[in-house]
Amino acid sequence: MSASAPRDPLQYELFGETARTGAQPGSQRRFVHRLGAFDYELRRSARKSIGIRIDDTMVRVSAPRWVSIGQVEQVLADKADWVRRQLQLRESRLREQAVQRIDWGDGARLPWLGGTLLLRLGQPVARPRLSECGGSLLLALPPGCAPELLREHTERWMRAQARRHLGGVAEEFARRLGVHLRSVALSSARTRWGSASADGRLRLHWRLMHLPPPIVDYVVAHEVAHLREMNHGPRFWATVAQLYPDWQRARDTLRRSVLPRW
Repeated sequence: MSASAPRDPLQYELFGETARTGAQPGSQRRFVHRLGAFDYELRRSARKSIGIRIDDTMVRVSAPRWVSIGQVEQVLADKADWVRRQLQLRESRLREQAVQRIDWGDGARLPWLGGTLLLRLGQPVARPRLSECGGSLLLALPPGCAPELLREHTERWMRAQARRHLGGVAEEFARRLGVHLRSVALSSARTRWGSASADGRLRLHWRLMHLPPPIVDYVVAHEVAHLREMNHGPRFWATVAQLYPDWQRARDTLRRSVLPRW
């Protein structure tokens, strides 16, 4: 099970389950409607229903192999207003991402637990560390180093911090709920903030560390609650509320959150 999907990149599953296997290479098509025209990619697979997703680049449609083009485009016509709204939302969020873009160099601003860290290069430190007064991440890299190298070192540091922070929050929630937490691993999934398995394993996205602590806590509480209820029924949400009473506000905030591009 998963918490609300990450918005980097934006993805929406309108209905149906996403096929993970058996998909054929997509074909590019043009859909024309009174509300506007758009390009979409059509993929055929063994799935049982038609699904529509919108990511950073286009509308993606997955359909059973036996469904005709006419049937696919009838679904697009039925959902044209939804698609139009999501495309507008995507453009708005991409503009926000551009504003939050990280310029990988000395003095770059890194969103960090709801605040901002300045990346300071050329520092006499053995490994990346926060400055004693806070607000800066010190790195022993030359100020003119390649952006890719800085990004790599920053990600490595973020992952180490995420492993400790997210693991600690998960352990505390599991203790309070009285469930067995077997392990916490980091994820780089494109469409999930986290996932949980019935055997007590959690996977949490390392880029949660960009978000404010209350939102991070909600995502972790969501996944820990799955260790008791592997569904999204009323008992599951009651369990989430037991761990994080203000979960609805946090979920709404998470849905509006925008992560910087890496």
